[in-house]
Amino acid sequence: MNKEQILKTAQSWTQAPFDESTVTRTLALITANNDEFQESFYKDLEFGTGGMRGVMGVGTNRINKYTLGKNTQGLSQYLNKQFPDEQVKVAIAYDCRHNSKELAQVVANVFSANGIHVYLFPDLRPTPLLSYTLKAKDCHAGIVLTASHNPPEYNGYKVYWQDGGQLVPPQDKEILDLIGSLEFADVNFNGNPELIELLTDADDNVFIDDSIKAGKIAGDVDRSQLKIVFTSLHGTSITLIPETLKRAGYTNVHIVEEQAVPNGDFPTVKSPNPEEPEALKMAVDLANEIDADMVIGTDPDSDRLGIAVRDTDGNMKLLNGNQTMVAMTDFLLKQSDIKAMKDPFIGSTIVSTPMMHDLAHAYDVECKEGLTGFKWIAKMIKDHPQQHFIGGGEESFGYMVGDFVRDKDAVTACLLACEMYAFAKSNSSTVYQELIKLYLKYGVYQEKLVSLVKKGISGAAEIKQMMIDLRENPPKQIGGQDVIIVEDYAASTRENKHLNKTETLDIPKSNVLIFYLADGSKIAARPSGTEPKIKFYISVKTALDKVENYTLIQTQLEDKIKGILASFDI
Repeated sequence: MNKEQILKTAQSWTQAPFDESTVTRTLALITANNDEFQESFYKDLEFGTGGMRGVMGVGTNRINKYTLGKNTQGLSQYLNKQFPDEQVKVAIAYDCRHNSKELAQVVANVFSANGIHVYLFPDLRPTPLLSYTLKAKDCHAGIVLTASHNPPEYNGYKVYWQDGGQLVPPQDKEILDLIGSLEFADVNFNGNPELIELLTDADDNVFIDDSIKAGKIAGDVDRSQLKIVFTSLHGTSITLIPETLKRAGYTNVHIVEEQAVPNGDFPTVKSPNPEEPEALKMAVDLANEIDADMVIGTDPDSDRLGIAVRDTDGNMKLLNGNQTMVAMTDFLLKQSDIKAMKDPFIGSTIVSTPMMHDLAHAYDVECKEGLTGFKWIAKMIKDHPQQHFIGGGEESFGYMVGDFVRDKDAVTACLLACEMYAFAKSNSSTVYQELIKLYLKYGVYQEKLVSLVKKGISGAAEIKQMMIDLRENPPKQIGGQDVIIVEDYAASTRENKHLNKTETLDIPKSNVLIFYLADGSKIAARPSGTEPKIKFYISVKTALDKVENYTLIQTQLEDKIKGILASFDI
């Protein structure tokens, strides 16, 4: 939009159907005519890899009752059209963020105003519970109000379909086209209370029971001996994870009390993201104080988890998402009766560690790979009902155990992490030592994620140009190594430079570029679908001959990563 169009859009928000508060705030923005005004109205808020996220406030590019109301009106009409002879049912959950409870009620009102039966959680709950409840209640769709680990000013809206997974093609485009055809005046906010049913503790309990059934796989080990520090980082996991661990037999759990109270300001951390070592500092400090074995932290909506364990020197070490994924997957495969399964597979993503393929080969199972986001792993399960899904993950600290939940699930994954450590401890080992054993067997894979933040209109343009430049002038060498293969997921092409051969990628289109180097290194570049960032994922590998050399190998691989980053001027 140009400035004239932005002003015209904003002026439409100063009259009916917008309420007095919205009109007042919009007029103030128009008067200010600053960057915030431009940002609020220059486009419609878009769906990304994790649904729709944005800053809360007035405007078309903001999270508010009108933007969410319009989305819900469109989704309601789509559902009623798709299931004309059924009582359509949806489930709604929300997290600890500001306005989440109020916005969840707005969404419930719009659904019910359109004749749809709503199952609404009475208070904040983890995202995986929504996916589970959607299936348990035989719902047609589900909504979670969350912005995951984004800053406090954000909120968001994630849409789930009948199978319990997030929206994927073709439903997403069909629904977005319908939403785009609506005006804000078309939204029916007049809820029908008779169609809104509050869920109860009983709904929590069946989920906890099934989480334990899926995640408690270590056999007859003394779980009370494992000393755990847990932090919910002010989020929703405090409602379920301590109870799940207790029922599973983990009685030596120490909660970081300063972070146990849900709070959308996340007052004790810069970012409530367990991917960041700083976010788990209080938990690690407590672990060192009480000599705990491990630390577990979850993000605000409890779908991601971060794990810190004792390294070979006894220091707490935060595992990255790839390390957690391969350690969990190996343990899950080791404890599973694979021979009794029909055509088993594990799931991963194109920007995650290639080591998942090594594990799949070793255990004689398939490793399916999809685009970034767990909705693609859920789609694998949906598209291949004849196959047995064991588990899967992605580099961004998410994991899913079995298919009873169709999204990343920090509740069951936390239990699996504890089972993994309890089993290792019962065999006089640690998770860290078991990870090094995997590196001895498969080689050391070392990964690094670098995110460049580019905010606002200019930032979006800069990210777009960076991807254009990489496509139009792809590097011939990176870090001193020849680029031998380039995968462009927007063009669906895989170009082998050495063989001068181009193949078609059988995977949905996405704005991702992956470069493979002569030494086996892999570099992926993609704009984030939920944050103003462009991300570079780097994976390097070399052999490990003995445990004692692991630290040296790590240093060598880190130097290689630095050389790769320098090639991109990062």
